[in-house]
Amino acid sequence: MKPEIALDLWKLLWQEYSARVNHARTYQQMITAAGGTIANDHIAFRSLRLLVDTPQGQVNLGIDYLGELAEALGYVVAGEYTFAQTHLYARHYRHPQQEEFNLPKLFISELIVDELPTNIAKLISKTVSSIPKELTSPLILLQQKDGNVETIAKQLQQVFTRPWLPPQRSVVEEVNQVTQYGAWVLLHGYAVNHFTGYVNGQNTSKYPDIDTTTNALVNLGVPMKAEIEGNITCGLRQTATQAVTEMVTVLDDNSSAEIQIPWTYAYYEIAQRYLVEVESGKQVLFDAFLGNNAQQLFEMTRLSK
Repeated sequence: MKPEIALDLWKLLWQEYSARVNHARTYQQMITAAGGTIANDHIAFRSLRLLVDTPQGQVNLGIDYLGELAEALGYVVAGEYTFAQTHLYARHYRHPQQEEFNLPKLFISELIVDELPTNIAKLISKTVSSIPKELTSPLILLQQKDGNVETIAKQLQQVFTRPWLPPQRSVVEEVNQVTQYGAWVLLHGYAVNHFTGYVNGQNTSKYPDIDTTTNALVNLGVPMKAEIEGNITCGLRQTATQAVTEMVTVLDDNSSAEIQIPWTYAYYEIAQRYLVEVESGKQVLFDAFLGNNAQQLFEMTRLSK
């Protein structure tokens, strides 16, 4: 039942994400029109490594919060990555039945708040301390006895939102000067950061590789990253659309009223995987991630002024 719940949950999140990210819809229409298949390599989420007090006790808002749900759905940790310069750490999760159920990998990262300048760490901590009382462990939602697959997936969907109240505008802007990742999480919480079109699973001769896929998207007017990261030798090549900008809710500093300002939300990633030699004469499809590629993609949500 767990793989089915995961599939249903990712489907619900895709519907929500693709409604907000028009570039993902363009990709979907392009591949479908060519008789291809929409395959998803991985879903990425962002978080804050930070302990907060709740009526249920202290909760870590970082990878552990989403990771416990991933593991309850059957996923296992398959790799970890450190980005010291930007105070980020990440893990990727893989499901043992990935091929059988066509389950995407998960890439969950966290900002190590304690490593930030004290004033910025305090601003972040104060903002997320406004989590409402109903915040509970995702595991409680998963352990319902009377829920069917669709009902449980629908309830788990609420985990992937912003659980704290809207941040103050000045706080977002000040945090953004030090960590654009941190500002993004204050605004969007656990919302999907990106889905990833999996070139190997497109199943259409019209777009046999990441190069033809990217060029076709550019021709359709989709703004793409300038380069394709990675190479065939290392087993993974990745690129992405530019992040979409949408109106987000913040609190006005003078009146504390809710106001709307433009900010980046998400991009759509494209990835192609290649065979790599693991021992003499034996090749397998590279199934992990490359730290340098990931660092480049983290920057895709930087707000352009």
